[in-house]
Amino acid sequence: MPNAPTPSAGHLDRTEILQLQRWDTPTVYNGWERITRQDPTQDGFNLEAVHDYMPDMGPMCGYAVTVVIEPSDPAPRKSHPDGWSDYRAYVAQTAGPKIVVVQDMDKPRVAGAFWGEVNSNIHRALGCVGTIVDGAIRDLEGMTKAGFKALARQLCVGHAAVHPLRWGCSVEVFGRIVQPGQLIHADRHGFLAIPCEDEAALLEAVRTMDANECQTLIAAATNIAGKTPDQILAGFNTAAGLFDQMANRRFPPPDHHGRSES
Repeated sequence: MPNAPTPSAGHLDRTEILQLQRWDTPTVYNGWERITRQDPTQDGFNLEAVHDYMPDMGPMCGYAVTVVIEPSDPAPRKSHPDGWSDYRAYVAQTAGPKIVVVQDMDKPRVAGAFWGEVNSNIHRALGCVGTIVDGAIRDLEGMTKAGFKALARQLCVGHAAVHPLRWGCSVEVFGRIVQPGQLIHADRHGFLAIPCEDEAALLEAVRTMDANECQTLIAAATNIAGKTPDQILAGFNTAAGLFDQMANRRFPPPDHHGRSES
């Protein structure tokens, strides 16, 4: 059996990935927006509706492996008969945990599903924890039993002529460009593709901003016993000021950032 691939330079280790997985994706976004130079109103997250078909599994976090498919076209099976073998070799050689990000060229039409019980089990064995596919899945119960989480556009019955066209390349899913090797965090809210330059500081930012929110805004909203409406409002104003002060002291925002909203 070949040695397990080692993480690329700068990648988070499995312990750090597991820590990120303890938060939902909006909480991860709250930390990310404090450290990124990207536009947090436009960049990073999906811009089109996506459905989490295994919400009870909670969030997933891992590194993107990418593939492009076109289920309506049977030609690639003939022109590249070793496509599946070569694609799986690419997946196996990529450090994990991994999330398979699939661009379906038939979008918005659905001709067939890349994912089902068999493919989910194979990818699980190769270190993949789930998928984001801008198309369809099938065998929902089988995928769930395999422990393979899926965010997709819809369900369908058949697999049609699914065959890998390209892999290890940029893909566009749900209005977002995802690069192979990008850190992905996803749950029932959608997904966030972290720019590589933001990865190293992400865990600390999420931890800090979550604690800040709990200690200021959430505390003010829950510690209201015996207080008058005026006192509650005053407490909110004080907490909002403390939230900004703590956040801006730790993470001075770029010019395009305003105050983080919970």
